[in-house]
Amino acid sequence: MATLDWVVIGGYFALLLGLAWWVINKAKDTADDYFLAGRNLGWWIVGASIFASNIGSEHLVGLAGSGCTDGVAMAHYELHAWCLLVLAWVFVPFYMRSRVFTMPEFLERRFSPNSRWVLSIISLFAYVVTKIAVGIFAGGIVFGYLLPELQIQVGSVTLDSFWVGSLLVVVLTGAYTVLGGMRAVAYTEALQTLILILGSALVTVFGLKALGGWSELREVCGSEMFNLWKPLVPHGVEGTWAPVEVTNAAGQVVRQAWYFNGNYPWLGMLFCAPIIGLWYWCTDQYIVQRALGANGEREARRGSIFAGFLKLLPVFIFIVPGMICYAVAKSGASPALTATLMPGGKLDPGASQAAFPLMVMHLLPVGVRGIVVAGLLAALMSSLAGVFNACSTLFTMDFYSKFHRNASQHQLVWIGRVATGVMVIVGLMWIPVIRGAKGLYDYLQSVQGYLAPPIFTVFFLGVFMKRANSKGCLSALVVGFLLGLFRLGVDTPVKLFGHQYAEGSLLWIVHKIYFQYYSLLIFLVTVAVMIGVSLATAKPDYARIAGLTYGTVSDEDRAASRTSYDWRDIAGSAVVMAVIVAAYLYFNG
Repeated sequence: MATLDWVVIGGYFALLLGLAWWVINKAKDTADDYFLAGRNLGWWIVGASIFASNIGSEHLVGLAGSGCTDGVAMAHYELHAWCLLVLAWVFVPFYMRSRVFTMPEFLERRFSPNSRWVLSIISLFAYVVTKIAVGIFAGGIVFGYLLPELQIQVGSVTLDSFWVGSLLVVVLTGAYTVLGGMRAVAYTEALQTLILILGSALVTVFGLKALGGWSELREVCGSEMFNLWKPLVPHGVEGTWAPVEVTNAAGQVVRQAWYFNGNYPWLGMLFCAPIIGLWYWCTDQYIVQRALGANGEREARRGSIFAGFLKLLPVFIFIVPGMICYAVAKSGASPALTATLMPGGKLDPGASQAAFPLMVMHLLPVGVRGIVVAGLLAALMSSLAGVFNACSTLFTMDFYSKFHRNASQHQLVWIGRVATGVMVIVGLMWIPVIRGAKGLYDYLQSVQGYLAPPIFTVFFLGVFMKRANSKGCLSALVVGFLLGLFRLGVDTPVKLFGHQYAEGSLLWIVHKIYFQYYSLLIFLVTVAVMIGVSLATAKPDYARIAGLTYGTVSDEDRAASRTSYDWRDIAGSAVVMAVIVAAYLYFNG
């Protein structure tokens, strides 16, 4: 990092903190303002904020790394931009009509207070052990590669670049989130979106320049890395599984079991990935809170559509740079990159996870490198700011306000700030755990596969099936979460501490089932439980849930929704779908 790079990074922080200070000074001491920005956000702020919240470690570390090793295969998840259209056209009318602060609160309106409690507890648990931990983990990795020489002496303790980077990201993000709430988060995320897109686009441009252009990239990577259909080609169920011989204590083969033996099985991508995508984009507090802060249904819908456009960008600003990194290393265009990524002429899987920061180190000129590092910091900070704010909102509105019904607006804001501060402290406490754990990143990425299906089930059936009742919802949540927690309990000792189960034992079998297939199992069970229990018990009070399901929407509600969109919203949605189809047609090997 040269002096000019540091000047650019310093300029980014000055601009960011200046914007945050301006927004903080405009804030009002009310719950609406602190948690939902006064419900006055415009569509472009909503869209940019949704996108910036989503862009985090899975992109900086995971997507670019997967592009380096597997090509465009992981682009399937980015092409789930269509899920944001489902948010825009299906869920936004119900959310805006209900005037809720949180997703658990919507469940309470639709079903019962018990459903709200369960979802609130699980959401807070999931945010602490996944989003906060992964955000800090990515910050440490980025700083570890970009500034390996950075060290700070604190007494007798030396903090290396991982610690410095993690502390910097957590403390600075926490500061403006505590003071400014949702308004500060949304406006700073809009700025961070611009910097992130600019910086990442520069990596793609300079990477292609170093390599010799797009045609050279296709030539070096080969058709396999450009084949988006490869993981989805339906060779049959047996194409994604391989037999494993199970033996008894005497070493005799007693049966053959079938476990996943591939990278991206078509069954999982076709059926499980959309479930996780729709849960995340349509029902997760972390994302939907931005839409709840919009100035009406029109702005919320239009912002969600705009976020769908932005969501298509990671294919080109994260996955493609990962492929460029591999191609540059393989071609020898950058000897330093080749030595790091392909020692002995073979791709190093560990180094490939740092494909993006490696390109920043070896391919970008002075000054430009500072812009891109600022973009990386923007992604990390926006992701953490979003989860800090979501946790604060869930705790204050779903727990504190329920026990203190007469709390003033000032008290709610104060508790929100305290809750955010606690989340910052929790994030700092995670740093030594993250630093020492083995396989933490991969482990955390599978957690949402176990926790998402029951949430997806109760929200979608809740909207589409008016006969679904509170007993069915609560049963589905409890059964689904218990199944997910059981799998997490089985996986945790293996992923984090290297424990091994006896081959052929029940726990070994459960651990070996591919996480997408186990996630699909949870989904099928929770759907059956919710429908079965609902039909076996009393009908809900349809008057109480008026406007919260398609079956109870009034003519006045439908008319109001129809006036909230026009041809531009329809055309924008059509363009998003057209780009998705075009990507599937182009990346065919």
